[in-house]
Amino acid sequence: MISRRVFLRNGSLAFLSLGFAPGLVARTAAAGGSRRKVFVAVFQRGAADGLNIVVPFGEREYYAARPTIAIQPPGGAREGGALDLDGFFGLHPKLAPLAPLWQNRSLAIVHACGSHDLTRSHFDAQDYMESGTPGVKSTTDGWLNRVLKAERKEDVTPFRAVALGSALPRTLQGTAPALAMTDVSRFGLKGGATAKASFEAEYAAAADQVLQRTGHDAFDAIRQLDAASPSRYAPENGAVYPRSPYGQALKQIAQLVKAEVGLEVAFTESTQWDHHFNEGAASGQLANRLEDFSQGLAAFAIDLGSRMQDVVLLTMSEFGRAVAENGNHGTDHGHANAMFVLGGPVKGGKVYGTWPGLAVSQRHEGRDLAVTTDFRDVFAEIAVRHLGVSDLPAVFPGFPVSAARFPGFLAA
Repeated sequence: MISRRVFLRNGSLAFLSLGFAPGLVARTAAAGGSRRKVFVAVFQRGAADGLNIVVPFGEREYYAARPTIAIQPPGGAREGGALDLDGFFGLHPKLAPLAPLWQNRSLAIVHACGSHDLTRSHFDAQDYMESGTPGVKSTTDGWLNRVLKAERKEDVTPFRAVALGSALPRTLQGTAPALAMTDVSRFGLKGGATAKASFEAEYAAAADQVLQRTGHDAFDAIRQLDAASPSRYAPENGAVYPRSPYGQALKQIAQLVKAEVGLEVAFTESTQWDHHFNEGAASGQLANRLEDFSQGLAAFAIDLGSRMQDVVLLTMSEFGRAVAENGNHGTDHGHANAMFVLGGPVKGGKVYGTWPGLAVSQRHEGRDLAVTTDFRDVFAEIAVRHLGVSDLPAVFPGFPVSAARFPGFLAA
C-alpha cells in the first residue's frame, strides 16, 4: 500500500495531509473552465492613515489639524497635491496608478468606516475585524470562514479559499477548509519531466488502493497549478507587479484566478502602516507604502483584464489614525478609516458613506474620525451581492444585517 511518505517524496502537495477528503480532490480538475465569483481581501496591517490616503481637502479642519503632514489640495502651487476625485475628496499623489480605475468606475471608496468598539489595540482591532464580531474575544472562527460554511456549495475544491502568506489568517480560520501558502509553485511537482513521470508511474500503481480512483485527478489538479508556476508566469496587458511580498502575493492570486481551480476567496496583506513618527506628506514613510500598495492593486486589475468582471477586491485596516498630527510629525491610533473596493461589479467613481466632519465637536472622543459605516455592512454587502450568501445571521452573529445599511457599491 502506498504511504504518505511515498506521495510526498517528490510531490510538494499531498491533499490528504491538508485534511481534505479524497472526493474533494477529484472536483478540482472539474473546476477548470468554470468562471466563479472571486473575493480578494487585502489587509493593511498597522492602521493606515485613511485621512492622508483619501484626503478630505474640502475640509478646513483637516489642514488646521495637520500643519506639516497634510496633503495639499489639487492644483495648488506646491507639488504633491491630492488627485481630485469629486471636489471634496482626493487621492494621495502616490495613488496615481489607481486614477484610471476611478475614472473607468471600477474603483470605489467607503470612508468613515470601521468598528464601534472603542479599542485602540492593534491586536484586538485586527482580531475583531477578521472575526467579524467586534468586542467579542471568544469568537473561534473568522467571518470569511463562516461565509464558506454558509454557502454550502457542492462543487468546492481544495483551492476554494487561499491565503498568500506563511500562516492562515484569523479571518479564514474555522471548520471550513482553507489553505495558506507562500508560493504557488510549491504545489507543483519538482525535478523535471523525468522525475515527474517516474513518480506518477510509481504512485499510480498503488494510488487507487488508497484514494478510490481519485489519485489521477489529484495529479490533474497539480498539473493545472504547475502550469501557473511563477517561473513561467507572464502577467498580461503589460502589468508590472511590485517586487514586495505583497505585490508578489497579488500576482499569485491572479495566477490562481486564471488557473480556474475553483478559487472563491483569497487573502493577502500589506504591512508597516503604523506611522507614529515622521509620517511624511506627499513624500516619506506613508508615501512609500502607498506607492507599493497602489502599484500592486493596479497591476492586479490590469493583469486580470476582463476577468475582473468576476472579481471584487476589498482593502481594510484595523482602524485609522487621529485627526491631528502629533509632536513627532506622525499620527496616533484613531478610529474610522477608508476602504477601497475594486472590481467589475463595483459601482465605482464614488466615495460612499456619510462624512461626519472633522471639527473637534464632530470627532470621536474629540480626536478621531467618527465611524458612520460599520465594517460589517461592507462585508455583508459583498457576502450577499457578490458571493450569494443568504444565511447572514450565521456569518455575522449578533449583528442585524440589513440591506438598507449597505453602502451600495455593488449592484443589487
